[in-house]
Amino acid sequence: MDHRTSVIFSACIAVLYTLFGGLYAVAYTDVIQLFCIFIGLWMCIPFAWTNEHVQSLSSMDYDWIGKVESEDLFSYIDYGLLLVFGGIPWQVYFQRVLSSKSADRAQLLSYVAAFGCVIMAIPPVLIGAIAKGTGKRFNTEVPGNLSKHLNNFPAWNETGYKGPFPLTTEETGMILPMVLQYLTPDFVSFLGLGAVSAAVMSSADSSVLSASSMFARNVYRLIFRQKASEMEIVWVMRVAILIVGFLATVMALTIPSIYGLWSMCSDLVYVILFPQLLMVVHFKEHCNTYGSLAAYIIAFLVRVSGGEPLMSLPALIHFPGYDEVNQVQKFPFRSVAMLLSLITLVFVSWGTKHVFETGKLAPGYDFFHCVVNIPEDIQRVGDPAEEGEQLAVMTSGTMGKMYGAATLVGKDERNGRINPALEADDDISASEVDRLRSSVSSAGGGNKSAPAANPGESYQTKL
Repeated sequence: MDHRTSVIFSACIAVLYTLFGGLYAVAYTDVIQLFCIFIGLWMCIPFAWTNEHVQSLSSMDYDWIGKVESEDLFSYIDYGLLLVFGGIPWQVYFQRVLSSKSADRAQLLSYVAAFGCVIMAIPPVLIGAIAKGTGKRFNTEVPGNLSKHLNNFPAWNETGYKGPFPLTTEETGMILPMVLQYLTPDFVSFLGLGAVSAAVMSSADSSVLSASSMFARNVYRLIFRQKASEMEIVWVMRVAILIVGFLATVMALTIPSIYGLWSMCSDLVYVILFPQLLMVVHFKEHCNTYGSLAAYIIAFLVRVSGGEPLMSLPALIHFPGYDEVNQVQKFPFRSVAMLLSLITLVFVSWGTKHVFETGKLAPGYDFFHCVVNIPEDIQRVGDPAEEGEQLAVMTSGTMGKMYGAATLVGKDERNGRINPALEADDDISASEVDRLRSSVSSAGGGNKSAPAANPGESYQTKL
């Protein structure tokens, strides 16, 4: 099948089941795809390993480890930090975390996923080693070290591979499917390539659903239609899924490197979102909206000024060690941009808080309503007294009626439950929900002895 046809076909399937099934479909298909990936790749390894064109992998003639040049050391560290911390603020990860029934399950999910990543990385590593050992010894007598070089050169032209030889950068980027296609029998190759397709679709459906749900709730509802019903949000989300899926397909067909695009996305997440997530989760009293906006702008400008070959953006700032010949930044400017964003977030938040609380600026200038000019119908939510299933909710005034239990969920998502599907109904009947809410209201919350809450005070409801 043609490359473009396969991309369009895969995108249509991913968008279709995401459109009708929501997070239920994404979660269940991810489980199936996970098993397909694991079983399919492991099934291919014995056949590829015993292929007649693959030499013994125990040979020490191969440079299995490689080396890092001294001038590239800081760049490697930069990419290492990007991989570690840039993978934390992903929306698809928090999509699963917020859908967990409890905080304990969310923590267990994270630890199991980390261990699973190590296990799932073993088959691709072995397949890469098999690709490096593909070829056979040359019997031609050639002088000096050239003989050793030729005898160890991967001879892909001896297989069914008909592409350019030696392999170009484009072919080496497709080394895993090449091993599955040319070094295994047809039926095994079918299973292995199916596993690779499952891996791609597993990432595609989660990303499409994440972008669509964020637009529907964080943009459409919070900015344009604060009084939108749940059914309206559902339909907006469905339309957004179609639009995002179409745009993602166009990008996949036009951008030469999907891996490069994914790396660029991780890059921006690390530089822009990681400092904000760190402060909001662990140091929320030291940050506000003004600092967040300033940090976002600073991080984006510094990152873009470093250039990006994938998007043909030239480097506006040549950091120390810049390679003029290859136009590559050797300096860890991504981590520098992240640190500048973090520092900006802290100091701008502190500065705005100081000028408003000391009266140097009138409350009317608090345009974001996050320091002193806080609307009266917003009730401050305190921290839960107990960990586990207790949830502090915001229920009074217009905001409570408008957003339900929290500013990012609707009325059918109270009590810590996140509706994982795109359906308007839920796994509990409406009458049962009304009965539970009535019993909570008549009981005066989870603590009968607690005094009635005044507007603006914090209180907690335990369900």
